[in-house]
Amino acid sequence: MIRTQRLAAGVCALLAALTAGLAFPAGAVADETTAAAPKVDLVLDVSGSMRTKDMDGGTRMAAAKQAFDEVLDATPENVLLGIRTLGAGYPGDDRKTGCKDTAQLYPVGPLDRTEAKTAVATLSPTGWTPIGPALLKAAGDLDGGTGSKRIVLISDGEDTCAPLDPCEVAREIAAKGIGLTIDTLGLVPNVTMRRQLSCIAEATGGTYTSVEHTDQLTDRVNQLVDRAADPVVTPVATEGAASCAAAPTLKSGLYTDREEFGRQRWYRVDVEPGQELRASVSVAADRAVNPDYGVLLRAVTTHGREIVRGEATGNGRTDVVSTGLRYPKADADDDEAPAETVCVQVTNSYSAAAGVKTTPGLPLELTVDVVDGPSQASDVASFGLGRGWWLLGALVLFGFLAGVLWGWLSRWRVAVWRTN
Repeated sequence: MIRTQRLAAGVCALLAALTAGLAFPAGAVADETTAAAPKVDLVLDVSGSMRTKDMDGGTRMAAAKQAFDEVLDATPENVLLGIRTLGAGYPGDDRKTGCKDTAQLYPVGPLDRTEAKTAVATLSPTGWTPIGPALLKAAGDLDGGTGSKRIVLISDGEDTCAPLDPCEVAREIAAKGIGLTIDTLGLVPNVTMRRQLSCIAEATGGTYTSVEHTDQLTDRVNQLVDRAADPVVTPVATEGAASCAAAPTLKSGLYTDREEFGRQRWYRVDVEPGQELRASVSVAADRAVNPDYGVLLRAVTTHGREIVRGEATGNGRTDVVSTGLRYPKADADDDEAPAETVCVQVTNSYSAAAGVKTTPGLPLELTVDVVDGPSQASDVASFGLGRGWWLLGALVLFGFLAGVLWGWLSRWRVAVWRTN
């Protein structure tokens, strides 16, 4: 009897241990999955102007609610979604209080569609339009995790709480290098609002869309939520130096930085014999700049000798200028040959327009890729033509033969004409 009780107790202990052993790894996997999940915060303007009836015969608020209902139904399961409001709680005239009126209606996390829809149904157009404070709070809502982060701002008017300029807020968020994108949607064709919402979006690499119909609003928000679920490479924030000696050493990856007007940034990359360095840079004008600007990307030795460069210019018609370069390092006979440190320099010739702030610097995105080099590294670097020299030679030979043939035919025709 005692032996039977001991056996039963041992079996129970074994089952408990197995259960605990299985439970903890599953929890760890769940935590890792949640940490890497994409996050979206829908920020909705619920100010008094949302009562206006110009969206398919109904109010702007009714159109937003209908769109939210359909978007919540279509949200992918792996997206952690939240809803924040601005101007939904304070109906008074005190500006200081009205400019604090932003609240998290539904916390960012796994979506309970019924609960989220119920929360949206209770909204009523009320007060001010504190876009800047709402964006700051929304960035905090999305804090943490390694997945993509996206704010979708839906508004029908410009911010009423300056001097906290929402465009400056967006630039500050972008300068943190957390990979957060802000997309904006304007519900009325207003020039001032369009400029402000466009500036917010451009500062973080997002998009601005003008919407005048309910189905357009639904479709666009659905697209943006689905885009957040797509796998993306999150850029890593780095800080270049004023000289190569003090520059950070980068590995293959995508990096973001800020570069002041007319200044330069240095980075270091180690390239092994037989490898090829491929680098590209994009500098964005996230504010008003003077026309005629350019970006220069150089690969330089630690002794200051230029290896190769890439450059691009703009005349004011585009907000982003990009260029790139390739540097193949020849293979070495010695297997223990050391890696070469290549200094990568980024220089811009942007100048700020009158009255425009120069800080923070312009957003910079640098891509570094160190790959196995081609079989003949020197061939790739030959005046940038690489193996195109073969094609160039063939074209020259073909042109020469075609010229000789055409000359012979011309002489033959002239001789026939004279004979006749």
